[in-house]
Amino acid sequence: MRPDLSQVDPLEHNLATRVSVGDLLTRSAQHFGRRVAIAEPGLEVSYGVLDDTAERLGRSLLDLGVGHQQPVALLMRNSWRFVATFFACAKAGLVALPVNTMLAPADVAWILADAGCDTIVVDAEHVQFLREVLSLAPAPDRVLVTGRGHRNELLDGFPVRSWEELAGPQSPSVAGRGGTGSEPPGRAGLGHPDPAPPVVPLRVRIEDRDVVHCLYTSGTTSRPKGVLTSHLSVHLAALTNAVQVRHPYGDDASVMPIVLPLFHTTALDTLLLPMLLTGGTVVLPDRFEPESFLDVVERWQATHVVLLPTMYDAVLASPSLPRRRLDSVRLCVYAMAPMAPERIAEIARAFPRAKVLLGSGQTECVPATVFQWASHQTTKSASWGPPVASVDARIMGTDGTLLAAGTEGEIVYRGPHVMEGYWHHADANAAAFAHGWFHSGDVGRLDDEGVVWFTDRLKDIVKTGGENVSSVAVERVLLSCPAVAECAVIGTPHPRWGEAVTAVVVPAEDVDDASALEDRVIAHCRAHLAGFQVPKRVVVVGSLPRTATGKVQKAELRAQLGSTPLGADPEPARDRD
Repeated sequence: MRPDLSQVDPLEHNLATRVSVGDLLTRSAQHFGRRVAIAEPGLEVSYGVLDDTAERLGRSLLDLGVGHQQPVALLMRNSWRFVATFFACAKAGLVALPVNTMLAPADVAWILADAGCDTIVVDAEHVQFLREVLSLAPAPDRVLVTGRGHRNELLDGFPVRSWEELAGPQSPSVAGRGGTGSEPPGRAGLGHPDPAPPVVPLRVRIEDRDVVHCLYTSGTTSRPKGVLTSHLSVHLAALTNAVQVRHPYGDDASVMPIVLPLFHTTALDTLLLPMLLTGGTVVLPDRFEPESFLDVVERWQATHVVLLPTMYDAVLASPSLPRRRLDSVRLCVYAMAPMAPERIAEIARAFPRAKVLLGSGQTECVPATVFQWASHQTTKSASWGPPVASVDARIMGTDGTLLAAGTEGEIVYRGPHVMEGYWHHADANAAAFAHGWFHSGDVGRLDDEGVVWFTDRLKDIVKTGGENVSSVAVERVLLSCPAVAECAVIGTPHPRWGEAVTAVVVPAEDVDDASALEDRVIAHCRAHLAGFQVPKRVVVVGSLPRTATGKVQKAELRAQLGSTPLGADPEPARDRD
């Protein structure tokens, strides 16, 4: 059965029925207009101001000639301007393309050329970086620069416009409480005056499966691929994440500092959007530093904390931690890397009312895709947890057969979180959607309760002497060694074993005798692992190469260790047969 819509304007029907990420903010502004949506040092931005700014900027982008579903690159730091620009694209039917500003100029130039991006929004602080990028990339049609008073001389030869002029006259309020003072803010807002009369909302036809953002993968093994994700996927994932982490809708809204970069799916889709969907307050510090982060948690009475394991380590090492009042925090989430049970227990003591849970996912399937329940903190802390309510996760064999509980294979997903596909990568799309499931590239199993247990990335499994060794399993044991602060396990070529299990470790303390540390690490592994899993090689380094989101770049380690030891080695590593 289908309705007779012959007398209904298609745009009117679309506006009344669609799923659009831009409408998410409009609804929140309707209910929480004076509440603080985004706070950054010295600045508080209400929902009303944020929404009106996004509407004005979206209209300006269309007036400048940016076409439907065309990409708009964001070379921007975490800020309310980033958020407003993202929503401007969503409201105007454009594709937001946040760019990792920590990449080399050549890499950014490649991404802009690959995406065919001719519109760039850049912070004034990144203009010099953009100059270097544009010396290697096709010239854009238009560049918007944030910061008042910046004119065309910033980028000679390029059509530059002021972000502020295009975004309209409203300005956020200067912080009076919470942002810089010592008095904690109120949950329902900080008493801002009513925002100016709202602008007339954009009337743009946006289909549920239109692409809302293009996020390029980290590209740790090859050129990154553009992941195209729809309004439906992002919006439904925001709802699911809000339920999963218990963001209340109404008076007692959540408060969350976000220190992970908004150009990544975790901060953007998993953290920011569920908060703005439910009327929460997002605090954006300039950078992560343990003491100032704890200041933010205390001052804003944060309810949710999401950090990488290395960030939690820094917080736990803070000398001021014992005198902090952190009982407002209800949930501590970690991601990107496993943590030892002992470290999880330390976090639970530091945040006495919080559960400490792992959330997992990937750019191609809007995270969180799987998420631990509170009971798993003690019973299954080494697991990934079950799939979230709107995702189906199974285990598949190489022939496309779904495998029974307890059987190891590739983790596959099905549901609205899954991307629309990769940008102009037909072969990769064919492989990703084979057999009607999204193929994650992760190996694992399901237990009889449907909980996902991750073994390793397919590309990171070490094949040694006819055995498959999970790098994650070995890393978990290494992290339980008191002498090890960080680690990564890779396979390196070996004439006898094919690949040698190689542990790259960062010591917990400065070491004078690397050989003694290696012996200690090997002894610890022998006590907890099967013989074929014990590293045959230990490499001591000062730090591990990581992406901007904290993911260890194992491809770089393999490249460096495939022929010669890292230059950071105190002495040549020793093979152990």
